[in-house]
Amino acid sequence: MMKPIKAILLTLLVLVVYVLHQDFWNWKKAEPLVFGFLPIGLAYHAAYSVLASITMAVLVKFAWPHHLENVKPEPGSSAGQEESDH
Repeated sequence: MMKPIKAILLTLLVLVVYVLHQDFWNWKKAEPLVFGFLPIGLAYHAAYSVLASITMAVLVKFAWPHHLENVKPEPGSSAGQEESDH
């Protein structure tokens, strides 16, 4: 079970990432160009995609329900064996 403070911090992280996704401050701007060719809105969303990926990695590391990983195959099942009907 997750500690309440950890749950609150992870929830705040998700909310911050959600709010940052809205990007209303770059809607009508193409300048400045990042690296001399990339419009600021596109560069912002590229950076946001990296942030979203990091957020998902943090969520998997700290909020993934570990009991889902401890599944044992039922006796007599063919789990883990290759099918011979190819």
